[in-house]
Amino acid sequence: MKPKISIITVNYNNLEGLQKTIAGVSSQTWQEFEHIIIDGGSTDGSLAYIESKTSLFAYWVSEPDKGVYHAMNKGVAKASGKYLLFLNSGDHFYKKKVLEKNQHFLKDYDLIYFNMHVSGENKKLIKEYPDTLSFAYFLKDNLPHPSIFIKKELFQTVGLFKEDFKIVADWKFFIDSVCKHNASYLHINNTLTTFYLDGISSLPENKVIIDTEKQEVLQSDYSAYMQDLEDVLKYMTIVHSLRRSRIIRGLIQLGFLNKF
Repeated sequence: MKPKISIITVNYNNLEGLQKTIAGVSSQTWQEFEHIIIDGGSTDGSLAYIESKTSLFAYWVSEPDKGVYHAMNKGVAKASGKYLLFLNSGDHFYKKKVLEKNQHFLKDYDLIYFNMHVSGENKKLIKEYPDTLSFAYFLKDNLPHPSIFIKKELFQTVGLFKEDFKIVADWKFFIDSVCKHNASYLHINNTLTTFYLDGISSLPENKVIIDTEKQEVLQSDYSAYMQDLEDVLKYMTIVHSLRRSRIIRGLIQLGFLNKF
């Protein structure tokens, strides 16, 4: 019988993070899932640790890959669950009973996303996500891949993660799913996982890469959307300037513009 969930953990030379993730998964009070480990040929002791825990995994491999999204795609290929969750090394479940309390939500929808506990050196917060998604939302934010269950069938419609991207292939997958393929989605206002602000996408020096990769997607796949956005911003600027005009304000007060 196929498991309801496939939890996919990608790791490369992050033994401490891997231990934290595996401990969080194995301690869940609800265990009707499979755990898949995709290691990129680590040399920091991760392989020995994985080998010592093989009874916990439905599948594992340790071999060189082409990057994080290639590794995630390898996990997709091996997963047999109805829903996939990417909980990469370092990330972990928020509490031991979160799967037990929330697994019943996993039905019908293509994307089911939760809130996420974000932890950094100087801040900790629960990041809440909107109930309604839009193109405008994806221009400024993303969905949390450690806190979103993706129906495996959706990959057949949208395609796999773009492997030549370094940082935003998950963002591309989600914006394509919602804005191009009209994927169904549901927000659950509960906290599922903890994410630490020490990953590649959180580093300030990678902002240029993030912006470049996003612009590639927007210009190649969403050029009409972007033209509409430019037109809206242009007209908003014109309206804002008109509202500041003393002449226009005077005409409004005289009731002249009410005739139009």
